[in-house]
Amino acid sequence: MDSPAQHASAERPAQRPAPEPAQPRHRAHKFGGSSVADADRYRHVAALLQDAAQPRAVVVSAMQGVTDALTALAESAAAGRDWQDAWSALRDQHLATAYRLDGADRHALVSWLDAECAMLSALLTRIAEDGAEGSALDAHDFAAVQGLGEVWSSRLLQAALGGEDAGWARLDAREVLVAHPGELGVAVDWPRTRERFAAWRAHHPQPDVVITGFVARDADGRPATLGRNGSDYSGAIFAVLFDAEDLTIWTDVDGVLSADPRLVPDAVCLPAMSYAEACELAYFGAKVLHPQTMAPAMQARLPILIRNSRNPAAPGTRIADDAQRTGASPVKGLSLVRDMALLELSGAGLIGVPGTAERMFAALHAAGVSVTVISQGSSEHSICCVVPAAQAERARDAVRDAFGEAIADGQVEGVDATPGIAVLAAVGDGMVGMPGVSARLFEGLARARVNIRAIAQGASERNISVAIDDVDAVRGLRAAHSAFWLSPATLSVGLIGPGNVGRALLAQLADALPRFADEPRMEHRLDLRLRAVASSRRMALANGRLDPAAAIDALAEGEALDLDRFAAHIRAEHLPHALIVDCSGSDAVAARYPEWLAMGIHVVTPSKHAGSGDWARYRAIREAEKRGGLFRYEATVGAGLPVIQTLRSLLDTGDALTGIEGVLSGTLAWLFNRYDGSVPFSALVAEAKGLGYTEPDPRDDLSGTDVARKLVILAREAGASLSLSDIDIESLVPADLQSVSREEFLERLSELDAPMQARLDAARAQGRGLRYLAQLDADGQARVGLAMPEPGHASLSSRLTDNLIQFRTRRYAHNPLVVQGPGAGADVTAAGVFGDILAIAGTLGARPFGAHA
Repeated sequence: MDSPAQHASAERPAQRPAPEPAQPRHRAHKFGGSSVADADRYRHVAALLQDAAQPRAVVVSAMQGVTDALTALAESAAAGRDWQDAWSALRDQHLATAYRLDGADRHALVSWLDAECAMLSALLTRIAEDGAEGSALDAHDFAAVQGLGEVWSSRLLQAALGGEDAGWARLDAREVLVAHPGELGVAVDWPRTRERFAAWRAHHPQPDVVITGFVARDADGRPATLGRNGSDYSGAIFAVLFDAEDLTIWTDVDGVLSADPRLVPDAVCLPAMSYAEACELAYFGAKVLHPQTMAPAMQARLPILIRNSRNPAAPGTRIADDAQRTGASPVKGLSLVRDMALLELSGAGLIGVPGTAERMFAALHAAGVSVTVISQGSSEHSICCVVPAAQAERARDAVRDAFGEAIADGQVEGVDATPGIAVLAAVGDGMVGMPGVSARLFEGLARARVNIRAIAQGASERNISVAIDDVDAVRGLRAAHSAFWLSPATLSVGLIGPGNVGRALLAQLADALPRFADEPRMEHRLDLRLRAVASSRRMALANGRLDPAAAIDALAEGEALDLDRFAAHIRAEHLPHALIVDCSGSDAVAARYPEWLAMGIHVVTPSKHAGSGDWARYRAIREAEKRGGLFRYEATVGAGLPVIQTLRSLLDTGDALTGIEGVLSGTLAWLFNRYDGSVPFSALVAEAKGLGYTEPDPRDDLSGTDVARKLVILAREAGASLSLSDIDIESLVPADLQSVSREEFLERLSELDAPMQARLDAARAQGRGLRYLAQLDADGQARVGLAMPEPGHASLSSRLTDNLIQFRTRRYAHNPLVVQGPGAGADVTAAGVFGDILAIAGTLGARPFGAHA
């Protein structure tokens, strides 16, 4: 009889053996030549791998520069040139590294490398003998020499990792990888490769493996390579063979950058991108990966990480099947291809003729010409494409031959090849289906004065490519980069006139620039880069940037003023936007505005010379602004008050101006706000001079000319062709004091009192006050002088140095629109200038207002 225990056991189902835990997947790594440049770098790589997740499959390149050295050795031997010295230097380099990595000879590195170098010497000797007999360099011999750098490097890295004793196997890719040349480059024979790989793994089951990059064999077992960038390609191939979880490519940059950092110092590292984005950027020359490298990873949906072996703390860039959109910009990156040419076939005979494009591109294909960009308008009148500049002449001749008969018959005008072209490409998955991306790119280029020669965009909407003049390439790249908020909007700024207003502006810049640079959101950052400052005699130019707080001191060590050099320096080709701030008050400087604006330099000024001076020059400024830089001059009328902005807004919205009236001088406002007869007028003038409210010669204020200039500026802004000579100006300076010296005028200042007291008495007799007003009526009649405003007039209740401007319009007919506030002082004038600078920056796409957004 069974025992209870036996009975219970029989009733329980038999326990299944516990499943074996799933083996972790490999993590693949690839190290480039810069990561293994010397023994210290090998040790550094070993330390990185010790911290990496296991198991590990590690593909390694040759030491930095070795592949080029081996290539030169083979070519020298084949050409009959001396190669022994270069061979000896290469041998010494590797032996020295081996001694440092394996000083105790635990891994027999030195003897192994010595034997390898001896075999290389023998191979080079045979290549030289074949060359002496007239034989060309055999492609397989060439591949055998070229690939030795990776073979040696893998052995060095294995030793640095501890060798076989530490569990590290070494895979010579020539034992496994079978490759053959294909139409699009070297291709892998995957069935044979997988078969050989499986056989190798059966004999080498170690989880951790060091693998040679770049090298392979062909179907007949002869040496082959995967071509330039072949080590990256090897990394992807072996990551797939090992069924790795991901592939990390270690290089010398922190990841994939939004643009070439040598051209755009503000380029940012992208945290993630899709395979498609990476392929687009790589094709257009970005330092990402060769598209062929990504092909195996894309097919296996294998994520690729780009990281910096010299800065492993940086997270790098993850390239995967689908990368989520990050940031506010639809564009991930921009790339630039230079040394290109624009090839154009045009003629009325092309319209509606089938096969024209086919014939053109067949001719280019037959001539071995690579086409980068294709563009054709719907009219079919012309077809243009961008080709490498080195192939332009061959391309033109090939197309000309293909259409020779049509050209002779006059059906085709001809074939033109324009050199000096660059292709700028904007890439991003976020562009797909998003309206306005092209507009933002074109607007950014237009603001930087970059002309577009041809445009191409595929149906995928992932890439917009434009052909531009090569001289504009860097400026265009930077402008586009900032247009998509990938970097701050950068303005190259020059200041002329470091007087009171100029110094106040420099102080305001010194305070504001750190705030603009530290904005947490890129689209709110602004890079106002002060690069030059000039006085009436000297200038200081900086290649980088001037500290606004030290700009005045820099003038002392500067050079003689040369406005042509000054403007050319500000309009630097490598910076997208240029701006000159003129605080000089010089008519000679104002005469340069049309020229600067036509160059694309924006101009900001508090000086009234341009806005109120010669009418022909004013028109030239306006014409230049239409096709060049922006001209802003808000501070010319009301210092920091939004006078011109308000007037422009009224007119732009369709209102009709019927009159302007106001107090346009802070000095005269202060005088007449204080003048009530209790203190002589001359005493008030002397007091105002002591307070710094007047010009050094008070007659400059009392003459009314400055007020008249401001009225001219407002009248011209309203569309009137008014000049200073058209204004009736009442001067408060008696005629016999107008031509005397300043000193004599100040001594005879009391002669102002009697005439002014009489005017005040006349006003009071009518129950009115006395003010100095600028007036413009609906008929264009303009007057500047003393007036007796009726009770309740806004000017009678203004304060101290307040400027006050009344706009009467159709909408504000009975109750005028009034702009009032402080209208004198260096700080408020500088603030008005600064406001104009920020307005231009905003027009250029900058948004330096993040703190208030």
